[in-house]
Amino acid sequence: MPKNKHSKKSDTSDSDSGPEDRGPAKKQKTQGKASGDGDETSWDLGKNRFVKLTEFKGKWYVNIREFYNADGELRPGKKGIMLTMEQWHKFKEVMPDLEAAIKRNV
Repeated sequence: MPKNKHSKKSDTSDSDSGPEDRGPAKKQKTQGKASGDGDETSWDLGKNRFVKLTEFKGKWYVNIREFYNADGELRPGKKGIMLTMEQWHKFKEVMPDLEAAIKRNV
């Protein structure tokens, strides 16, 4: 029986193959503080997760991504989301409701 080409691989947040990288990331040295050089500013969320403000093809994005260590360098993994400025502003609008839901449920 042929394999289903759409079969889903196991999904764990601890592993990330990383072959879908878009390019090397600069090493991060800060935790919870902004660091920036030129067109990119980033914040360390811990556990190799970062929020970055990046410009791509003339547009700005908020990139929330998990990174992995490859030969001593942190590289962006496939797990993450890149928000347009419109999506980012919408996310900020729902933040008070999200905070209220967290307080009620967590």
